[in-house]
Amino acid sequence: MGGCVSTSSSTCSSRSNGEKVSHECLGISMFGRKRIRRTFSDHAIALQHLSSIPNRVFANGKSRTSCIFTQQGRKGINQDAMIVWEDFMAEDVTFCGVFDGHGPHGHLVARKVRDALPLKLLSFLKSFESRGGGSAAFCCNGNPQLEVVDPDKDQVVVDKVDTQWKEAFLQSYKAMDTELRSQPNLDCFCSGSTAVTLVKQGSNLYMGYIGDSRAILASKNDNDSMVAVQLTVDLKPNLPKEAERIKQCKGRVFALQDEPEVHRVWLPFDNAPGLAMARAFGDFCVKEYGVISVPEFSHRVLTERDKFIVLASDGVWDVLTNEEVVDIVSSAPTRSSAARILVDTAAREWKIKYPTSKMDDCAVVCLFLDGKMDVESDNEEDQCFSSAALQSNAAESDDGRNSEPSLQRNTTVRSTEENDVYKRVVAEADQETTVTEDQKWSGLEGVTRVNSLVQLPRFSDERPRP
Repeated sequence: MGGCVSTSSSTCSSRSNGEKVSHECLGISMFGRKRIRRTFSDHAIALQHLSSIPNRVFANGKSRTSCIFTQQGRKGINQDAMIVWEDFMAEDVTFCGVFDGHGPHGHLVARKVRDALPLKLLSFLKSFESRGGGSAAFCCNGNPQLEVVDPDKDQVVVDKVDTQWKEAFLQSYKAMDTELRSQPNLDCFCSGSTAVTLVKQGSNLYMGYIGDSRAILASKNDNDSMVAVQLTVDLKPNLPKEAERIKQCKGRVFALQDEPEVHRVWLPFDNAPGLAMARAFGDFCVKEYGVISVPEFSHRVLTERDKFIVLASDGVWDVLTNEEVVDIVSSAPTRSSAARILVDTAAREWKIKYPTSKMDDCAVVCLFLDGKMDVESDNEEDQCFSSAALQSNAAESDDGRNSEPSLQRNTTVRSTEENDVYKRVVAEADQETTVTEDQKWSGLEGVTRVNSLVQLPRFSDERPRP
């Protein structure tokens, strides 16, 4: 996962001192001005300025309302990516996402989606606002729960806002996949990524997702006990609706003999690629055979009973239940440590439950709905890690040699006591995870229970038709 390019010489100069970059610098109007068609260079400039946006966290750390953490598994480079972007469209609006890459270039696809998809969603939302005038502005700048005397009229407005949000998610996901297909320097033919994304606007939660990354909600029941509510569906090929679509498109769905519980997507003429999900960005080798990038969309109105949301890649869900995740996050000694503790617990469970399998990458976002973090973390320097502040610590290279901060390279600022404990954990982890060049393993070189991709098609070197 990674850093954003920040070597730009444009009219909107790069702010390395944390100064806020306007949405106009990103090519997005915030006030309903006429929308100008953006060129490829405009898009590149927007991506270059991502590293200067405050309240945008994409590496191990925390923000005003969340904590995020990722750890590399034992399959090679960490292919998971994650993001929390506070003040996304306006105050009290937060974007969160987790992206799980797979295939030879999955880490690059996940990072690309992490950086570009929020901008596309923001752009589509603003275009609706521009076209719709005042009523559409509620989509971006207001709460659809309006104080309207006529309940029928109120419902009409709410339905219209829901439609706009759904359309924005659908269009942004479509545009994202189209961009991946046309990328000259990123081969997505046999590489792709999942996505679970949400926008929290006041008490409204809008979600779009593809693949098998998952989001859950922790909520208090009538007995004041914390319960887990699954917000998304793991979009895997064994779901009847997904399997039917794939088979209608001449794709094949079946499980291998040594992993009967994992259904995969196969080409009609080759036992490849064995994709373990029915929807994904990229993976253009199977896009003609039923794998799609159309997201499922949902809208939920949050209540005072709802406490926090957890987004995570399947490296967590393969070994922990929804209830276990809620218990772990709820019992964390500090909110800022919840994501790290959850990943550490998942790593231990991998060793216990699947001792012969390679542990998968894990990425976690914990969003606390009351908008508060730890009392002892009120210091602004400790509390909010913008991508600008992390830029020097989270640089990435296209070949993956400098991956996202993992357990060995955590950029979170800690107290002295925390740091002493952390050093001991790092020392133990280094002993466990040190491998030689001969021991390095790729998810394409064998089959384990959790591989997203089994093998490349025989024609993998061919480029997909435009």
